[in-house]
Amino acid sequence: MTVHQFTDETQALAAEILRYSEERLRMDPVPLDSPLTRAELDDVAGAAIQSEGRGGLAALDLFAQKLAPACLSIDHPRYLSFIPCAPTREAAMFDLVVGASSIYAGSWLEGSGAVYAENQALRWIADLAGLPAEAGGSFVQGGTIGNLSALVAARTTAREVAERAGTGARPYRIAATVGSHSSIATACRVMDADEVQVPVNDRMQLTGERLREVLLENGPETFFAVVATAGSTNFGIIDDLESIADVCEEFGIWFHVDGAYGGAGLAAPSVREKYVGVERADSFIVDPHKWLFAPFDCCALLYRDPNLARVAHTQHATYLDVLNDSPEWNPTDYSVGLTRRARGLPFWFSLVANGTDAYTQAIEHTLDVTRFAQAEVERRDYVEVVRDADLSVLVFRRLGWKSEDYHAWSDQLLADQTGFVVPTSHDGETLARFAIVNPLTTEDDIRILLDSMA
Repeated sequence: MTVHQFTDETQALAAEILRYSEERLRMDPVPLDSPLTRAELDDVAGAAIQSEGRGGLAALDLFAQKLAPACLSIDHPRYLSFIPCAPTREAAMFDLVVGASSIYAGSWLEGSGAVYAENQALRWIADLAGLPAEAGGSFVQGGTIGNLSALVAARTTAREVAERAGTGARPYRIAATVGSHSSIATACRVMDADEVQVPVNDRMQLTGERLREVLLENGPETFFAVVATAGSTNFGIIDDLESIADVCEEFGIWFHVDGAYGGAGLAAPSVREKYVGVERADSFIVDPHKWLFAPFDCCALLYRDPNLARVAHTQHATYLDVLNDSPEWNPTDYSVGLTRRARGLPFWFSLVANGTDAYTQAIEHTLDVTRFAQAEVERRDYVEVVRDADLSVLVFRRLGWKSEDYHAWSDQLLADQTGFVVPTSHDGETLARFAIVNPLTTEDDIRILLDSMA
């Protein structure tokens, strides 16, 4: 078997992979590219896997020439759909190092250096949020797993409290809003829990006043968590975290803050006051692969009291005794996963290489571009803002357009390789939406996209 040996062919492949990677990192701007149909991909790559291998160089050429152009470049400066991902060059390059290093980062025993570095990056985020010195957690795949893990810890804690109190209560509900991320509903289905939606205020925010009414109406003892959002994906809304924290403290309910997209704004002084109350969260998530310039997949999951999460998540098996009997920090004790790569290392490397001031400057730049975009919409007579931007998401309407007009415009942008901006909807109305998290997005990019709607 030569598969695991370093041969002359391996040497040539390594050189070509490094050349390809360097060329991709040098591109400015990157190509937007576009998807192909299943039939088109079958034609060019349907017979790729065979009993006799093609060789590494041929496989790389197939990917580079046929498959990569069928993948949208999410780091393109006019990719403003969903929540884009724009990793720093340092983070993207270090992802190669992580892949080549064969690090298992699930336990301190096997990956102490990597775990130590990841914990440094987690500590920076915890400090931004104002969480206590003992706060900690793990990097997980994404916000869906982060939210699920936090809610599992919340339910385990609430049920143990209820059992000790001997009340007979068995908490099975969470409180959230219609603006909560779809992963909250998914977590409830996985956990066989009930989601109770709290009406929002006229700013589309969850507030402590509305939350308290719903808890009293349904019985606060039946709830094990409240989920607040620090930057909703559709509008970028930050809930009234301080008043929510007050109500959670009043009733002794776990306070979880989903900052998967918007939590990065904690690094920006211009919007920091919008997050008052996040420091009181029992758990908090933010995805560095969104607005903190890390590559996929990377979600920072933090707990105020990590011991509660460890009780909920530690897996027990005889072959794991050597890990579970150790007092050291094992990242797998804090989420629903066991096997894990060192997904936080590229983010850590970029923080070390660039410094945290560069992160603040980059985030502030995207906020400035968003403010410019709102001002541009407000000065044009054919578009109007739906809601003022809290962070770096702007939702607006093109006056006189129907749903099919938005979709035709979006399709034409992609066909022309001008940009990728898919419509969204709210209250049954199709709308336009910019999600600006790439520091390379400029005011000129915004002008080009808005001009195309004229």
